[in-house]
Amino acid sequence: MPRKSRTSPSIPGQFRDPAAPLLVVAALLLAGCTTGGGSDPDDSASRGGGKGVPDTSTVDWTRCKAPTPNQGIGKAPGSKWECGTLQAPLDHEKPDGEKIKIALIRKPATEPDRRIGALLYNFGGPGGSGISTLPQAAGDYGDLNERYDLVSFDPRAVGETATVRCVDDKEMDRLSQEDDGPPETPAEEAEDTAESREQIEACEQKAGKLLPHVGTTDTARDMDLIREALGEKKLNYFGISYGTELGGVYAHLFPSKVGRTVFDAVVDPTQGQIESGLAQAKGFQLALENYLKGTGKDPQKGAAQITELLEKAEARPLSTSTPGRKLTRGLAETGIAAALYSEETWPYLTQGLQEVENAGSGSILLLLADAYSGRDPQSGRYNNMAQANAAIRCADSSERFGFADVKRAMPSYEKASPVFGASMVWGLMSCTDWPVDGERKTPEVSAKGAPPIVVIGNTGDPATPVEGAEKMAEALGPDVGVNVTVDGEGHGTYGVNDCATETVDAFLLDGKVPDDGKTCK
Repeated sequence: MPRKSRTSPSIPGQFRDPAAPLLVVAALLLAGCTTGGGSDPDDSASRGGGKGVPDTSTVDWTRCKAPTPNQGIGKAPGSKWECGTLQAPLDHEKPDGEKIKIALIRKPATEPDRRIGALLYNFGGPGGSGISTLPQAAGDYGDLNERYDLVSFDPRAVGETATVRCVDDKEMDRLSQEDDGPPETPAEEAEDTAESREQIEACEQKAGKLLPHVGTTDTARDMDLIREALGEKKLNYFGISYGTELGGVYAHLFPSKVGRTVFDAVVDPTQGQIESGLAQAKGFQLALENYLKGTGKDPQKGAAQITELLEKAEARPLSTSTPGRKLTRGLAETGIAAALYSEETWPYLTQGLQEVENAGSGSILLLLADAYSGRDPQSGRYNNMAQANAAIRCADSSERFGFADVKRAMPSYEKASPVFGASMVWGLMSCTDWPVDGERKTPEVSAKGAPPIVVIGNTGDPATPVEGAEKMAEALGPDVGVNVTVDGEGHGTYGVNDCATETVDAFLLDGKVPDDGKTCK
């Protein structure tokens, strides 16, 4: 029987950022619906010309259509939204060579007479589509939208920008279903390797010329082209999760072009893959224990019960209400972890665990896993986030690991997370045999000469532990990184914690820099 492929969409490995706010996605999925378009309350109004928006001849802005399957679930976001494309070199070292088109979206400032400029977002991943995510998240940024044009984009490899899609939806489903745990014998290791190489060969065949040019540095250079196209002297930027790493690389490359910039849910730029994965394992274990405490359960007993559930799903996948699909261990882990990204999604996890216990069904956990993995429950189509994620991370990281490395790291991962560690350690091999050499072990984010950048970490963040914010602030350099700590739960703080939201608004709208070391309760 096929083993769990290390490139399966259901393998936690190193968890990605959800491509859209998981609360919105999960709520709609559990209600049996697909996500709607923009969450902007004024979406139905006619936009008109938008006084104060610069005329940018390099982008032909038109009314947005619905997201494509590569970008994700959703409807057309409404008349206030504009979409367009911007040409960029495939290889920035050959500016006159082959071109790609960067997909863009924007919503002009609602108070154009008070307009500050454009505010560019990256919501993380890597692999998340800004085209589909920004309209879904825009309701959280209403105050900022009064004075900023909200802008986002599909980075390279993502959505409709130099799309990397190696396998089809049927194959993605197969990979998530044919899962009986990590390899335990030399024969199983050989089978795992063959499966992985087959998928990598498919990537080479379908996207080979793109793979060397989809790294974070390439996208950071694209961001400066976007800045120019928007008519901005400096780039105002809001990066979330992986978007903080991207923003740090931009600040290093273009310190004199940095405008008002915020990093929320911050990646630690000093960690290699082993350290980063270990920190995530600790983070998800902590989030799980906090969830269990929050629901009145003993953390150790509750974690043991979840481990027992996962072992049962590995031995015999659970039935679901979706024809032809069962809840494997990998999908169960993904569904549980997905609900830990936000305290607001804890009730869905409770429902999912109760459904398993009371009815022996994995339907809710499967829906949560699908929401995380970008699978449309109606059509069965996947967005390309998982495949873009692999292409970007492997273009970035120069580290390559083998089975022996995984076995050496296994005890520390299992100690860090008795629930998730044994699976997460296999994420170390996600770039093994990748046809492109990675750029570096860790990103360079020093930004001497840049203005202050506000860096926010959350003590209960499972995916980007709070220590990463302090490390990012230090790496940006003296008088650049301004560290703010939020004492709360979840991946990201803006729109969740009032103090953090007010701090960010004061900075982005009024230029008020918070005290370094500020704490929000």
